[in-house]
Amino acid sequence: MKKPKWVVEKERDKRAAAAETVWLFGLHAVRDALLNPAREKLQLVVTLNALGKLEDAVAASGMEPEMADPRKFPAPIDPQSVHQGAALEVKPLNWGSIEERCVGGLEGVAPRVVLLDRVTDPHNVGAILRSAEVFGARAVIAMQRHAAPETGALAKTASGALERQPYLRVRNLADAMETLRGMGYLILGLDGEAEHDMATVMEGKRDRAVALVLGAEGPGLRDKTKETCDLLVRIDAAGGFGSLNVSNAAAVALYASRGI
Repeated sequence: MKKPKWVVEKERDKRAAAAETVWLFGLHAVRDALLNPAREKLQLVVTLNALGKLEDAVAASGMEPEMADPRKFPAPIDPQSVHQGAALEVKPLNWGSIEERCVGGLEGVAPRVVLLDRVTDPHNVGAILRSAEVFGARAVIAMQRHAAPETGALAKTASGALERQPYLRVRNLADAMETLRGMGYLILGLDGEAEHDMATVMEGKRDRAVALVLGAEGPGLRDKTKETCDLLVRIDAAGGFGSLNVSNAAAVALYASRGI
């Protein structure tokens, strides 16, 4: 009997995930990964100078580093990457399910979640993870495809947040939004042309669980994503020019929607 297409795709994705590894680079990203007990670490490449700066983290990890000549750094990363003499091969983190990560808030504060609709730039996603950590978001959720995967560039931009801020990858963003709605979340899509501004919409709702959905710069939210939102909201601008970089918009939206 022929397997359904969705079963074949799921099995293929599972095999690909099992084989996937990521090279993190830079002192900050490597240190945080070395100190993360949840991170499966495979291979560490360092220069003598970098080892001196990472000595405590390397010792805590129990890894045996491969020493490298800074002029011929052997790790398979982009030659233009600012690796600072340190690179670490790891497995992507498994943060579990939406249901596990998005229930409840911190110390009774209403939870916030960020969803990304085809945001592919790793620098933007890294910056969003950093903001999500600062503002206590329960998770950042993106698609398995047409989204930025874990990469060294993303980790470096996240400045350590990749090791601490849940970054969930889902097959279908609309399904993830429906799951959150079923958990009591209010789903707000960010759209510069929206009729309602966020400050007004949040009045009297700061005790609600809120999911903020942001689209790629240029195309914005897809039609299906917009239809799945409870409401589309805009961030009010002081003048006629009201466009923000998606990572800046995420930070502003998280601050503007902060719960009680």
